[in-house]
Amino acid sequence: MSEATGNHGGGRVLSIGECMIELSVERSGLYRKGFAGDTFNTAWYLRRLLPESWSVGYLSALGDDGESEALSGFIAEAGIETQWIARIPGRSPGLYMIRLDGAERSFTYWRDRSAAKELAADHGRLERAFDAAEVLYFSGITLAILSVEDRERLLHFLAAAKAGGKVVAFDPNIRPRLWPNEGAMREAIEAGARASTICLPSLDDEMKAFGDLSADATADRYLRLGATEVVVKNGGEPALLVAGKERLLVKARAEAEPVDTTGAGDSFSAAYLAARLCRREPAEAVRSAHGLAGEVVRHRGALIHDRSVLATLC
Repeated sequence: MSEATGNHGGGRVLSIGECMIELSVERSGLYRKGFAGDTFNTAWYLRRLLPESWSVGYLSALGDDGESEALSGFIAEAGIETQWIARIPGRSPGLYMIRLDGAERSFTYWRDRSAAKELAADHGRLERAFDAAEVLYFSGITLAILSVEDRERLLHFLAAAKAGGKVVAFDPNIRPRLWPNEGAMREAIEAGARASTICLPSLDDEMKAFGDLSADATADRYLRLGATEVVVKNGGEPALLVAGKERLLVKARAEAEPVDTTGAGDSFSAAYLAARLCRREPAEAVRSAHGLAGEVVRHRGALIHDRSVLATLC
């Protein structure tokens, strides 16, 4: 873990990406409106897991419509700083609908006019936001929604942050439908890994996108690209941890009976990072991550709002 977080009791985390309007189906068959998105979900859980000495901010962009106002208010009410959320006139948040087949989910998206596509358009805002943070978190979805120029700009700032000793955490979160072709997708994911210190890939994504035959192959590829700490998630199966000289499979404490797997990987990343930022050992951090993800899949939607449930996991 970087010295940027090693010698004091707090700091600033900046999560980067898109928060959307979420429509999730209830048992009645009706849809419930909420707000969620991969890097926002991680920020949301980080805010609940980290002590108050840590601040959590979100870097994104919203429009100037009523849903943007509601979403901004939701983020602020969650205790997440909104000062790095740009406002783009004439734009609005993206929207997605969750469909469940048993506990497994699929998504339908409406994001053509999403303001978050311009989250990295302002060089000066990126510079100020990155200067103010000790820890940065982003995903493959963050990269996928950007123009080529804005993606390169964001990656430049992330690489500079890593070179400056900051913690840069990356969840590849590979979504082929968001990319124009497989070559562009793989190139961007590899660039994201080169800019990161901690990498949190999912084995099923990596096998499909890169042809990996095992978790070890995935971990080794991200280590070669420059990450120094890798956790390969594998659903409810043991996760592979590689950190320093440590390489081991870490099992979940108990098997979860999934109701809805939405947000499981995002919450895993949050719990792992929170534990590491609080100076817990990597293996213990993975066990904490399994615990939160195992609870999240027992609930519908990406976010658990019951603080009493979360309190038992912190």
